Amino acid sequence: MNIAIGTTNKAKTQAVEAIVKQYFKKVVFTYVKADSGVSDQPITTEETRQGAINRAKNTLHATGAALSFGLEGGVTEMEGDMYICNWGALVLADGTIFTASGAQIILPKEIAREIRAGKELGPVMEAYTQRLDIRQGAGAVGIFTQNVVSRQSMFEHIVALLIGQYLFTLAAE
Repeated sequence: MNIAIGTTNKAKTQAVEAIVKQYFKKVVFTYVKADSGVSDQPITTEETRQGAINRAKNTLHATGAALSFGLEGGVTEMEGDMYICNWGALVLADGTIFTASGAQIILPKEIAREIRAGKELGPVMEAYTQRLDIRQGAGAVGIFTQNVVSRQSMFEHIVALLIGQYLFTLAAE
C-alpha cells in the first residue's frame, strides 16, 4: 500500500509511520513537502484544521497514494489565553476526508505575546529554549510537559484517530 505524508518533518513522519505500521503490512511511504494553503503560523482551530486538510489533498494530488496524511500545528485563543492546537487529515484516493485533532495546552504568556506580534511558534521556541529544530523533535508540547508528551506522540494520537475512522469505514462496507 502506498501511503503519502504531506511533510518531511521528522516528528510528523515518524508519528504516521509508527501508527500505520501497526495496522498495515507492506507499506511504502512517500514524503511530500505539501503546501498547507494557510498562514505559516495558523492562529485558529479552523485555520489549523484547514491546513491539515490542504496538506493531505495536495499530497494525494502529487502522489496518487491510497492514503494521504496532512498534519498541521497551530495555536488558538480562548478566554484570553493561547493554546497550541494540532490537527490531522486523512484523504483517500476516492476523495473521502477524515479529520481529527489532538491535545491542547496553554502557552506561557511570553510565548503567546511573541506569536501575537506575528512570529511563528517554532522560531519563538528555539529562542526560548536556545535549541534548534524544536519542531522536528519535542515541539512546544514536549518542552512544556517535560517530554511527558512529545510532539511525535501527540501526532501519533491524531494519526491513530484518523486510522481508526478509516478502519471503521472499511468494517462498515
